[in-house]
Amino acid sequence: MTTQLALTRPSTQAQTPRLSIRDLRVGFAAGGRTRQAVHGVSFDLAPGRCVAIVGESGSGKSVTARTLVGLTGAGAVVDGAIALGGDDSAESIDLTTQTDRDWRSIRGRRIGFVQQDALVSLDPLRPVGAEIGEALRLHGWKDRAARERKVIELLASVDVPWPKLRARQRAGELSGGLRQRALIASALAMDPEIIIADEPTTALDVTVQAQVLSLLQDARTRGTSIILISHDLSVVASLADDIIVMRGGEVVEQGEAASVLAGPQHPYTQSLIDAVPGGHTRGERLAPQAREVPNLHLTRAHTRERGEPVLEARDLVKNFVTPDGRLTQAVDHVSFTLHRGETLGIVGESGSGKSTTARIALALETADAGDVTLLGQPWSAVSESRRRGLRPHIGVVYQDPLSSFDPRWNVQRILLDAIPADAGLNRAQKTQRVRDLLAQVALPADVADRFPLRLSGGQRQRVAIARALATSPEVLVLDEAVSALDVSVQAQILDLLADLQREYGLSYLFISHDLGVIHHLSDRVLVMKDGIVVEEGESDQIFYAPEHPYTRELVASLATLDASGSPTLLVHRRNENFLH
Repeated sequence: MTTQLALTRPSTQAQTPRLSIRDLRVGFAAGGRTRQAVHGVSFDLAPGRCVAIVGESGSGKSVTARTLVGLTGAGAVVDGAIALGGDDSAESIDLTTQTDRDWRSIRGRRIGFVQQDALVSLDPLRPVGAEIGEALRLHGWKDRAARERKVIELLASVDVPWPKLRARQRAGELSGGLRQRALIASALAMDPEIIIADEPTTALDVTVQAQVLSLLQDARTRGTSIILISHDLSVVASLADDIIVMRGGEVVEQGEAASVLAGPQHPYTQSLIDAVPGGHTRGERLAPQAREVPNLHLTRAHTRERGEPVLEARDLVKNFVTPDGRLTQAVDHVSFTLHRGETLGIVGESGSGKSTTARIALALETADAGDVTLLGQPWSAVSESRRRGLRPHIGVVYQDPLSSFDPRWNVQRILLDAIPADAGLNRAQKTQRVRDLLAQVALPADVADRFPLRLSGGQRQRVAIARALATSPEVLVLDEAVSALDVSVQAQILDLLADLQREYGLSYLFISHDLGVIHHLSDRVLVMKDGIVVEEGESDQIFYAPEHPYTRELVASLATLDASGSPTLLVHRRNENFLH
């Protein structure tokens, strides 16, 4: 299925570039050889324009971004020309010749840099206000009192609530969205001519993502030039004037956003567009290649009539005590029923209670009230010893499989450890079972000998799914299982999950903040906010005719289908038809 992204924003006339890149090549020297990461990138960045660089992990987009702020890293070999245009008091300068000292006067003052992982980028031991104020101090901006006032103004300008309080807090005390806004405030501190934003919205809630993009849009409207690095074309379409598509360090397509998105010329660009999930892709494959799922002993899924309840929750309540001693209700009388062979999506922002609900469903968290039944039998309200016989029937796949793998174990040992001890298999049969599991998730047999750190993100997630399938479960709980993946790798995993469900009748409880993924995969959807289910219904009803104001707000922040059902993905910041 070919999907086109509609983009109606008119282009502006050509202006003198603030940044001009010609034949940029970046390599890394190691062991007497140079590995080329970027091959011949060229583009201009004009005032008030946004150039988006799009591609998967390893495409060279982030190396390009870091080179433009002098942070390429040790062993880097940079060739080509990077000219930073002169302002009222300076001539154009060649950024490839700048020393570390020179860069300290450029970075922050003329070029701001926003990285993806705000928790890592911000010093966990310093208040956020001190971090932002440091950028002002390093460039000799006024006195300490003036800098403190400026920090509050900057936090307020990026819509951080209670900016005086937030300035005193550390990064770990802020939500992901607040941390990302603090990073943007730091990048804006010296009012730079250019902002380079490297995956600034990855893994953020859809509403927070919209807010971050809105902040960048506001800066662009004021005349700031922006380079946006992303793997997500639906994000790029909302902001970019021009798009550069990279693959394997090379530019495969380049041009005005409207042209690239409406009529992609390169098959790779088209595959990135087709991989964007949503209601328009329901029932369709996202990745280009089909695959066969071998018959690998998941037989229990066929022993019961399809459509019966397999996981039921009734009036779940869970309270937590916050660090300041307040009692907060994370889950507030949540109920749901998951039927055999269906996918029930649970969507909501961070802090909505969706992951706590999933942990209670897995009997990894104890509810303060309410109960869960699995395959019609008591589950959450019984002891772990009584649950032991049912435990193989339910599996889980998390967002970050690497943190759940023992790094000392290779894939074979990880999967062997997951095969039930009472399966009655001898050594040879267990080895064959590992091969079968790898084949089931479309991985070659030689992956068994590799360690998790030697696998790509997509391969690790496939191993995590294989591990979850080792017990032949009937229910899988997937908690943000694709949110950290490139859009094309995400597409492959979503196709894999659909294949497995169709073949074996698996039931999925799918937890995500990504509404496009939820709409693509789910049969029914629960929308959660502040621990409460605010809306529940069939997937299309939730996305095309939402009733609750919060659901309408979520949908309005999403790249979604035209109401007519056209396979055109409209990107918008706010759809008033949903709000009124």
